[in-house]
Amino acid sequence: MGRKVATMKRGVHRFLKPVGNPADPDGLFLYMLRYLEYRSIRGATEQSLLGTERYLRDFIAWCETRSLERPHEITKAILESYQRHLFYYRKANGEPLSYVSQRGKLSPLKGWFKWLTRQNVLPSNPASELELPRMQRRVPRHVLTVDEVEAVMRQVDTGDPLGIRDRAVLETLYSTGMRRMEIVNLELTDIDRERGTMLIRAGKGRKDRLIPIGERALFWIEGYLTHVRPKLMVGADDPTLFLTRAGERFNLCWLSNTVARYIERANLGKRGACHLFRHTMATLMLENGCDIRFIQAMLGHAELSTTQIYTQVAIRVLKQMHAATHPGASNTRAASEKASSTHEGDTAPRDEAPDAVIELLAALETEAEEERRDTSRH
Repeated sequence: MGRKVATMKRGVHRFLKPVGNPADPDGLFLYMLRYLEYRSIRGATEQSLLGTERYLRDFIAWCETRSLERPHEITKAILESYQRHLFYYRKANGEPLSYVSQRGKLSPLKGWFKWLTRQNVLPSNPASELELPRMQRRVPRHVLTVDEVEAVMRQVDTGDPLGIRDRAVLETLYSTGMRRMEIVNLELTDIDRERGTMLIRAGKGRKDRLIPIGERALFWIEGYLTHVRPKLMVGADDPTLFLTRAGERFNLCWLSNTVARYIERANLGKRGACHLFRHTMATLMLENGCDIRFIQAMLGHAELSTTQIYTQVAIRVLKQMHAATHPGASNTRAASEKASSTHEGDTAPRDEAPDAVIELLAALETEAEEERRDTSRH
């Protein structure tokens, strides 16, 4: 068991301690490696592969303690027993696993056993009727007001070149509501400064989307591109938009921690990181009268019940809605103050929102919890 087995992920060897019986050609461990290879060939992202492997390893390790070593030994009853184990499991701090975490650990098992069945390793799929925990429709615990956003922005030292970069990152998150993985992967050609748009390439679900970005965010990006990025560049042909001090692409956890520190410095009594700006953008645009379908298009929510927006909304119309309802869309003080006063005058309780709005906010909270879980495991 001390020997380590190399697995291949997109051309990169990763040496990890095996679980189960790696010497058994028909064992769970080697079938896991074959499944990961299959998913890699099918185009799964590195992040998706890492998550799948982690949760399959957890399951195999659990099976190992029960002398279960091969796929044909896994029955529906075994999987339900594992599901109960996850429900009753307690973390080091005594807290149970959230429903998001339980679902995240079980979902890869359904995909894996479906593949095993299709490969004729199993005569039937023991996970076909495994019911995943229902997602709770919770609204975000923390959302920033317009004034609180400005307080966070003021924490950045824009007299420092890296401060200009950080302000550009925060403004981009606030203006577009993009995911942290999406901002990390931005390239120079993804921004059309003349048209005020940004292309998100291969976002969640490997879907592209074209979204508006406000004047204010573009102002800070322009300052970063002109005065800061040239000093950070290592290779002249590197297309990455936002670079670290070492001239590299951001690490996801580093980005989350950096954004979280700025929020903490503002002393607002609220915690969060990149996803807090995603929550905030959606909530402020909703409260300022934006149709939920336009917000779903901005966020890239492809599975919500009201979303057929991708084939229906032109970027021109989306830009108009963004400019009209996003407090930070304009770079003028008057527009920002107008948006701020509009928000402050809206006192409608969030729990009286229509089902579609609650569904949107609950989906955002689920995303935030997944991001927190991904950050904590790195």
